[in-house]
Amino acid sequence: MDARTPLIAGNWKMFKTPQEAARDAAALAELVKGVEGVDVMIAPTFACLVPVAQALEGSAVALGAQNMHWETEGAYTGELSGPMLKAAGCSHVIIGHSERRQYFGETDETVNKKIKAALEAGLKAVLCIGETEEERDQEKTLNVLDKQLKDGLKDIFPGSGEDALVVAYEPVWAIGTGKTATDDQAQEAHAFIRKVLAELLGKDLAKSTRILYGGSVKPANIAALMSKPDIDGGLVGGASLDPETFSQIVKFQ
Repeated sequence: MDARTPLIAGNWKMFKTPQEAARDAAALAELVKGVEGVDVMIAPTFACLVPVAQALEGSAVALGAQNMHWETEGAYTGELSGPMLKAAGCSHVIIGHSERRQYFGETDETVNKKIKAALEAGLKAVLCIGETEEERDQEKTLNVLDKQLKDGLKDIFPGSGEDALVVAYEPVWAIGTGKTATDDQAQEAHAFIRKVLAELLGKDLAKSTRILYGGSVKPANIAALMSKPDIDGGLVGGASLDPETFSQIVKFQ
């Protein structure tokens, strides 16, 4: 296995005012100062991007957005483009989160457009995939992951996203529910994802691509998850909102 630097990413979802977000970002940057061998990213709401970018200036914590549009500009009320996110200080963008798919009509087709646009804008795309509880009960997990990966990465070629693509496996039934996939369930899904990535992008890119686990990640379970060979980090929801708790996850080693 090629050495992949773990990435611990915090998705702040629809929480925190700009003032609260800037305060907590500064606190987190201080708490993880000097931590080596792990990358850290936080994704606040659009309204908080600029103040959080300012709060993180000079720190090793990267800034991400929670969504983007696939066009660079235009009559798309309420949307932000890749170049706008880049100009606001973002290096990453989360694409295809299950909440976007569930509540806002995100499809594999729009995910694909957004990933292409993100890479074009020089952003690292965090592609979210995962099955529902019903799909897992029907033993369709691997079929769902296969389709979401192949459709989401359609016509995205090796070399077009060297170190710019991150995949986050988030079983929908584990997001915000307190349920977590067992370490072995998570590893099985991650190993399968890497196998599909090898088909799509080639073995070298598949080996170097980081695959994160998301779904009720906490300080108590991060070390066990990270001990698995194909789990390269976490996309953390609720536990990322408190700087102290999130810093404990970052310091899992």
